[in-house]
Amino acid sequence: MQSPLDTLLIHGGLTTDPRTGAVNTPIFQTSTYAQSGLGQNLGYEYSRTKNPTRDGVESLIAECEGGQYGFAFASGMAAIGCVLSLFKSGDCVVISSNVYGGTFRILDKVFCNFGIGYKIVDTSDLNALESALTPEVKAVLIETPANPLLTITPLEATAKLCKKKGVLSIVDNTFMTPYLQQPLSLGIDIVLHSATKYLGGHSDLVAGLVVVNDSALAERIGFLQNSIGGILAPFDSFLLIRGMKTLALRMQRHCENALFLAHELSRHEAVERVYYPGLESHAGYGIHKAQARAGGGMLSFTLKPNYDYKTFFKSTRIIVLAESLGGVESLLCHPASMTHASIPKELREQMGIGENLIRLSVGIEYAQDLLADIHQAIEKSRVQ
Repeated sequence: MQSPLDTLLIHGGLTTDPRTGAVNTPIFQTSTYAQSGLGQNLGYEYSRTKNPTRDGVESLIAECEGGQYGFAFASGMAAIGCVLSLFKSGDCVVISSNVYGGTFRILDKVFCNFGIGYKIVDTSDLNALESALTPEVKAVLIETPANPLLTITPLEATAKLCKKKGVLSIVDNTFMTPYLQQPLSLGIDIVLHSATKYLGGHSDLVAGLVVVNDSALAERIGFLQNSIGGILAPFDSFLLIRGMKTLALRMQRHCENALFLAHELSRHEAVERVYYPGLESHAGYGIHKAQARAGGGMLSFTLKPNYDYKTFFKSTRIIVLAESLGGVESLLCHPASMTHASIPKELREQMGIGENLIRLSVGIEYAQDLLADIHQAIEKSRVQ
């Protein structure tokens, strides 16, 4: 699974220091910069506004996503919050069903206070999406694959529909990364990342990224980034650049392991259903294959009623029960009580997020070890 990004991830962006020739971006741990006179500086005045280390990661993600302008934030939610700040009272945002719980929460509990509404729509159904695009809707924010049911939305068709209706199209590309999917090339206006996940890749930082192509949109986002101030710190910018250098190798292994486990789980007598877009049985398989290079490293599954999912979560030996995803280690998550707990139970169940849904972020360990761990945990969870 080679890509032009294999080289770009290592040599792209402003990641070599022009002054010293250092092959790694220095950590410019400074809040302010000396000026030779009023209005005379070397391009930097204050690190909330601009920092050379942050410039490195912002230029790198822009290149990797095929965009012109990148912005780095202190978390994925800070990135989403900044983008949602583009809208005003009376505006409405359409979100995909079964999106990340934090996205729902910030709209339902924060931006509602400013008169910004939202609609939850099955964006895999373009007819349903078009019907939802009433005059007050100013943006569509989607995840594809969506978290945690891995639902697929057709990106190019969604972008065309949004342009036809005059609304912004926003894609959270966290699950796929630019290595597997590049929404801007398919006409999407804004790409978001929780860089905490695959881009950082080592569960040692929290970060968010935004990429756009339009200069006017970039100017607005840049103004908001500076005004709100939720920027990525220099040291975390350095860690993120370092993490992205190995993204290609890591994603290849994540995808190989996830596809292997998805096949094995789909054949397991204890498993009721597997959600993974790399399986031909997945409802969105054809669309996903056309817009992404592989199925990714995330899968979800449910156990049959005669298996206790709570016991399963307590029984793994290698795979860790923890929030987040996308690190080199495999992580288990119970969406109903963890990532999507902020969504009311009735609404979660309408979305298809039941109590017995298990989400697995497949790491880069030896695949047979992961399978053996899952098998023994399933066996322990069998109800006698």
